[in-house]
Amino acid sequence: MTSAVRAPRPAPTGSPAPRRRHPGSITEVPGIEVGHFTDPRRPTGCTAILARDGAVAGVDVRGAAPGTRETDLLDPSNLVQQVHAIVLAGGSAWGLEAATGAVRWLEEQGVGFNVGVGRLPIVPSAVLFDLLVGDMRIRPDAAAGYAACVAAGTRRPPEGNVGAGTGAAVGKIFGIDRAMKGGVGTASLTVAGVTVGALVACNALGDVIDPDTGAVVAGARTLNGKGLLDSRRALLRGEPPKPLLPGTNTTLAVLATDAPLSKAQAHRLAVSGHDGLARAINPVHTPSDGDTVFALATGRAASTPGMMVLATLAAEVTARATLNAVLAARGLTTAEGLHLPAAAELRAAR
Repeated sequence: MTSAVRAPRPAPTGSPAPRRRHPGSITEVPGIEVGHFTDPRRPTGCTAILARDGAVAGVDVRGAAPGTRETDLLDPSNLVQQVHAIVLAGGSAWGLEAATGAVRWLEEQGVGFNVGVGRLPIVPSAVLFDLLVGDMRIRPDAAAGYAACVAAGTRRPPEGNVGAGTGAAVGKIFGIDRAMKGGVGTASLTVAGVTVGALVACNALGDVIDPDTGAVVAGARTLNGKGLLDSRRALLRGEPPKPLLPGTNTTLAVLATDAPLSKAQAHRLAVSGHDGLARAINPVHTPSDGDTVFALATGRAASTPGMMVLATLAAEVTARATLNAVLAARGLTTAEGLHLPAAAELRAAR
């Protein structure tokens, strides 16, 4: 794979991405950069969230089928206090290789934990399962992770069919053929001079819900493919879900704030992020999802409004970023004939 950054495939005609519902971006947090790599050979990719100066980090895994790397070191009782990037990738467990490329790029920049004879970049990672979309033999590798870092910057990152969300789909509980397109979304809020932002790669088994109205925005479709089924209500009516392999879904999120936090507080922030996933995805944290939330604290702000405010902001921006992920997504048809309509496409057809 070349390390050049490639543009995503054009959206099919008739499936425009709607305007963003919620403003802001994780890159509004000072010290945070984001870069995507999107593989044009099939819909997959990876996303690098950089904190070159280091950030105190935490993680909380709620899904029953996670694919992660270097998450144990984020335990508050363990030695390393800061990380230098988080990598999110498609490709299931194969996609964890993308973090190796990020480590190499950061080392070349002189970024990392001082181990005496050099600097070792600390790069936790998590992956989602997108192997049912296109040729599964094509997945993010070290060159992809390197390219995502090269592309990183402080501008608002693209959303939708990019990076780790390129091959993402939502609403697969009744089969991939009735699912819709997921993607990457971001959002942020600032209160009392402190910013909390989120970036979400939404590849949920369940539906995506508008957290303000409770309406289903994207998810499992009706048998004719033209409407939204509402998975929660269908399950409660007794409609049986399609048998699923464990780990064939997963929503990944990274929270960031400029508030100064300890590792224990960063962990609590990640816990609060899952509240945001629960507001925007139903069902969530299932046995077939590996839902994982990371939290980064750059400490650039002079003070903090306290964990109660920060936790409230974390849940809110995670929910908003999840919604943005499907609002920004574009419909996709693979060479194998799988069609995943976008939220805008399904709405326009009604």
